[in-house]
Amino acid sequence: MHVAHLTLHDFRSYADIDVALEPGATAFIGRNGQGKTNLVEAIDYLSRLSSHRVATDAPLVRAGADQAIVRASVVKEGRPALLEVELNPGRANRARINRSPLPRPREIVGLVRTVVFSPDDLTLVKGDPSDRRKFLDDLLILRSPRLAGVRADYDRVLRQRNSLLKTAGVARGSSRDAAMSTLEIWDDNLARVGAEILGARLRLVDDLRPYLGKAYEAVARGASRDDADLDYKASVEIPAEGDDLQQALLDALAARRKEELDRGISLVGPHRDELLLTLGDPQLRLPVKGYASHGESWSYALALRLASYDLLRSDGDDPILVLDDVFAELDAERRQQLAELVAGAEQVLVTAAVAADVPAALQGVRYLVADGTVTRDE
Repeated sequence: MHVAHLTLHDFRSYADIDVALEPGATAFIGRNGQGKTNLVEAIDYLSRLSSHRVATDAPLVRAGADQAIVRASVVKEGRPALLEVELNPGRANRARINRSPLPRPREIVGLVRTVVFSPDDLTLVKGDPSDRRKFLDDLLILRSPRLAGVRADYDRVLRQRNSLLKTAGVARGSSRDAAMSTLEIWDDNLARVGAEILGARLRLVDDLRPYLGKAYEAVARGASRDDADLDYKASVEIPAEGDDLQQALLDALAARRKEELDRGISLVGPHRDELLLTLGDPQLRLPVKGYASHGESWSYALALRLASYDLLRSDGDDPILVLDDVFAELDAERRQQLAELVAGAEQVLVTAAVAADVPAALQGVRYLVADGTVTRDE
């Protein structure tokens, strides 16, 4: 899979721009603030309908514009397709395939698959549990786009249930009885949808684990594939057979009912889970957060992205690799290691402030980005 052409209208700093792309490595070179990351961000947005840089769509629309458009010609197994997303902050976004509107924008998710390396990847290791949950869910949806709808349903159920918990916690008499009766319905909804997400995450962690060890061995000096591991810590006790997660969630909700009513918030479910990242001898694992050095943390973050790429590739389709200003963060040896590991990808998009930061293994097509223009460097 590769993007053959990218068109942006009022996206970030670009009023209108068209860029032809090719398989292999392409580097966008330019000083900070010139718009090089905006180009790869647009392609990543097509993949996930979210940005790796900001949490909402509003910053993606050029100042003074009402909407932005991202359009890309994508080639998969020799067949071209035209994908388009219209971003409308405050209103519903729209998506099209080959000019035909889709009923829901999320139906475009996963048609382009990207894996993005960026300086912000350190938050996977050092950030909050929500950063690691998002990492899992983004990867889940790329592998199984149907789960985008499941996650949206869970977020809706969680909002409704939290609102009801606040109401029930202060209600009295018949009003409280009605709220508690309704709460049982939302318990069922949360357990049903939450069990699907929880089961998918557990399977994903099992699938990702061997790729993580291999990737960490490749990027960390002197490491073996047994040094890095990950595990899933759920907010409920996982049944021995793992086949009745819905009932496990219902039991946990019942056990913590009083505490939830007192606090007015849902304390059980996938939104409270954690992805545990560990390093060291298998007999004495230590959490990466708080114990790993800066270099080890960087290596672990890179390994997570490489493992994601290898896992997606094992599904039968090369994702598009985006290396967004990561080489400036790495020493020469790690630059070379990373470049050699990804050079064989069908399409690699690199951004860098200076050309010297791009390793020789990724010296392909080069574009110069400055003052809102993108010029091919011949």
